[in-house]
Order: sequence, then C-alpha cells, then structure tokens
Amino acid sequence: MDVLKDKIDVILSHYDYQVEDLLPILLEVQHESDGRYISEFSAMYIADQVKIPYAQISEVITFFSALNPTKKGKYHIEMCNGTVCRVNEKSIIESYLEDTLHIKVGETTADGLFTLDHAPCFGACDISPSVRINKKAYGHLTIDKMKSILEKLRGDSNDL
Repeated sequence: MDVLKDKIDVILSHYDYQVEDLLPILLEVQHESDGRYISEFSAMYIADQVKIPYAQISEVITFFSALNPTKKGKYHIEMCNGTVCRVNEKSIIESYLEDTLHIKVGETTADGLFTLDHAPCFGACDISPSVRINKKAYGHLTIDKMKSILEKLRGDSNDL
C-alpha cells in the first residue's frame, strides 16, 4: 500500500470523515503517496471509512484530471493539449519528448523518473507551446529549451 492507513486516518479525521470533502481528501492522500496517485487499496479504504461505495470514489478519481489512478514518475510532464498549443506546434515538443524519453503519452520511463501525459488547457496560452511539470508551467518551448529542462531535471537541479 502506498499510503499507510494511519496517514489516511489523519487526513480523514482532519475532514471529519465527511464525504462532502472527498476531493480534498483524495488530493491529500495522493500528495502523501509514493508515485503521487490513489492506489486501489487507498480508494477502497477511504470508501469504507467515509461509508460510500468504492464505485463512487473510482468515478471521482477518473473524472478529475488532478487525481491520478496510476503511479506517476518523479517528474509528471503534462503536455497542454489546448488549441493554442496545438496551433503553436506543440507536436514538435511532444515528438521530441517521446523520442528522448523513449515513451509515449500516457507512459512512464522505466526508471520511474518521467511520466508524459496530455492535459487540457491549463491557462498558459500566452507562453505556448507549454508543458506543466509537477504543476509548474514552462513555456515558449523549443527543442533546445526542453532539452535544457530535461537535463536539469535529470540532475535534480533546484534551479527550475
């Protein structure tokens, strides 16, 4: 199990086990988990504790793009899939990332360092094409700029 029961219990008690707070509960559990996702075990445990069907939690997890039903790499790269980024040739950056990381969109590198996903527009149209890496936006991307970002991430640079 990725998040220990006691951590989940602390989070649940903070919200008084209220189903109305399901989304913030899930976000906190995800934040605490290795791989930044909601495991099936965690979702089942939460469902049991807040007294709702597992299917209801599953629907919430799959509906909200901020929640992850599968493990993510240390660096979660989200390619903006909005119209402005598509017009500004985000496909060049996407192809570069797939070729360089040897993964396709929706996959994680074998070393668990990078996950590449599409994301709906995240409001960085003024700097498109853009990506979001662990919720931080990077824009005006070129292959050289993306290469530099990846090199810094591989070195775990705090400059980013």
